[in-house]
Amino acid sequence: MVTQVPLSKPHRTLLENTVKQARDEAEKAARAALAQLGVGEGRVPDYLDEGQRDLRRRLRAHGRALGDVLGKDDAQELRRLVWEVAYEHWHRMLFARFLAENNLLLWEPGAPVSLEDCRALVDQNPELCQGARSPWELAGRLAARMLPQVFKPTNPVFELTFAPEHQRELERLLAGLPTEVFGASDSLGWVYQFWQARRKDEVNASEVKIGADELPAVTQLFTEPYMVDFLLHNSLGAWWATRHPDRPCPVELPYLRTLEDGTPAAGRFEGWPDRLAEFRLLDPCCGSGHFLVAALLLLVPMRQAAEGLTAAQAVDAVLRQNLHGLEIDPRCVEIAVFAMALAAWRYPDEAGQPLGVRAEMPSPMVACCGLPVSGTPEDWAALVPAEHPQVVDLRDEMRRLHRTFAQAPLLGSLLDPTRDQKGYELVNETLEVQAFLEQALVREEQAAGANQEALEWAYAARGLHEAAQLLAGRYHLVVTNVPYLARGKQDERLQKFCVANYAAAKADLANVFLERCLELAAERGTVQIVMPQNWLFLGSYKAQRKSLLTTKSFNLLALLGPKGFQTPMWDFNVQLLTVTNGPASKTFDLAGIDSVAPRTPAAKSEFICMGKLIRSRQHGQLTNPDARIVLGEFTHGELLQTLADSHEGLTTGDIDRFVRNFWENFNSPNWRPYIQTGTSDAIMCGRQSISSGGSRISKTSRRPSRRMRRRLISWQALPSRS
Repeated sequence: MVTQVPLSKPHRTLLENTVKQARDEAEKAARAALAQLGVGEGRVPDYLDEGQRDLRRRLRAHGRALGDVLGKDDAQELRRLVWEVAYEHWHRMLFARFLAENNLLLWEPGAPVSLEDCRALVDQNPELCQGARSPWELAGRLAARMLPQVFKPTNPVFELTFAPEHQRELERLLAGLPTEVFGASDSLGWVYQFWQARRKDEVNASEVKIGADELPAVTQLFTEPYMVDFLLHNSLGAWWATRHPDRPCPVELPYLRTLEDGTPAAGRFEGWPDRLAEFRLLDPCCGSGHFLVAALLLLVPMRQAAEGLTAAQAVDAVLRQNLHGLEIDPRCVEIAVFAMALAAWRYPDEAGQPLGVRAEMPSPMVACCGLPVSGTPEDWAALVPAEHPQVVDLRDEMRRLHRTFAQAPLLGSLLDPTRDQKGYELVNETLEVQAFLEQALVREEQAAGANQEALEWAYAARGLHEAAQLLAGRYHLVVTNVPYLARGKQDERLQKFCVANYAAAKADLANVFLERCLELAAERGTVQIVMPQNWLFLGSYKAQRKSLLTTKSFNLLALLGPKGFQTPMWDFNVQLLTVTNGPASKTFDLAGIDSVAPRTPAAKSEFICMGKLIRSRQHGQLTNPDARIVLGEFTHGELLQTLADSHEGLTTGDIDRFVRNFWENFNSPNWRPYIQTGTSDAIMCGRQSISSGGSRISKTSRRPSRRMRRRLISWQALPSRS
């Protein structure tokens, strides 16, 4: 059994500080390297030789594929390209150290090397190092060679060289991390959240509506290990308990909750196959792969015990048959693929030794559903040579793929290629599209010097076709931590999509994803998600609650409330929900755990293991006011709404005591300007009030309420009295 050791708090803090500094330094280095080649300039610098000119051209094409805009004067913005260069260079070094610290960095098959070995090779045998100037650069190249799915060999960003001062600083930061960081089970998950932390702060401070550029940073959230374990133990673990009642599970299941008769509280999972070889799991918002890695570490020993497989055979079978992931952010996809590969390589064999890197191990089935779609449909169609025997059908398919994923960076897993039934029947049953795209990539790679943009289109087409295949599938278990984003913070295109396709769930992106996950689940399949819990009672979700209570089965609900995450920035009420994609019987009971009262993640983790299970009739929830979902029996009687009306929501009750118009008492030192909600869009509307919230009044018995004080705003300028 694999022991999962999470990062200690001091090591997590050190990793956070290091990653934030590394992003700043890597972006400085990237800007300097791109400026040296004049990548953003409208004209080619005279001092560049032919090789540098070719690299500049390919970098500009790569930037446009990422979404950087080419101006009329031929100058090109560099924002996305800078992000890409910084990320790829730092993470190639970071992944190399992960491999080296786990004795998995290979010089050649079966020959692992350490960072000290790399140092000796660079110092003593530079001719063997293919121009690498430092041990970190050599280690990064070895890591990239081992991970072609993560670091594409033709990506021009790796041909850039950082200035020595920037490279040395990145190496110093990486060397300062202790060995324990690279052996912890959750390090990779924290890495990307820390990488995006400052970007998230920038977006939130700007108060812009959240669109494709902002979405990955704002919604990225590392799921706590206890949340992942609770959901998987009460799905995969519950399946084992019902299919193998006389055999102990080969892994410990501390979070598995059972009823008085010993049956799993989450149900019997009748819609799942009896053999794990037929089981399919999808994480449609997989982030850095936390759920996928945890599922791998459960499924491998289960398949070993149930099917008599060796560790290597079970790992390969799980990767090939069971696990699938989708993610909108290409950076997260790279981390998820690496995390799964690292877990598979570190998995112990029958002698207790890591399996190590094996050429025959299947690649993790994780695809990016948010790749930017550059070029036009006709550009993609032109990837099919005129002499191809299926040229007409393949060109139609390329145009269809381009249209389907035109908004991929904004919508990701919300896109449903099966809405175009004719097109995706063609993909799945008639044409060897994937084989063609592999051939197209080989052809374009060989001609990369001639047409970098065609290579970018081929990479995007292949990646999005893989995503389309996963999005068109149906799964026995869909498990994820959905993105949280209220409708008022979404940009107009995202709002329109949600209204058009998921009207009852439009109030929050999390609820839209709940509906999408249910679409991805097979009949009687299971959906497990981490999501906000306010939709269980708010009036804006009434229609969605009624629909789901009528058509789905709520198996298990754990209310966590606030303080469930270790990261302070994510302090809101969340729940762990398990739902079956099929209607419940009239006598079906929802099982729940109310873990709102504990105020730390550790306390909540303990409570959902041992706390009281509350059972209530699901169909009885429909008789609650607004079909609110409540744990326990709801007390029925005459409702307050039959006796009283509420014309105003939660507000300050003493506003008349502490607020005046500015012309009534303007010169008193105890009064401050106070902005209220306006009644029109006039520039000074809502700015006519003052409040007794000054420093003197705060020392008296007339101190305004806490809610009132939070609303006080000091103006830089007051409106004219005229």
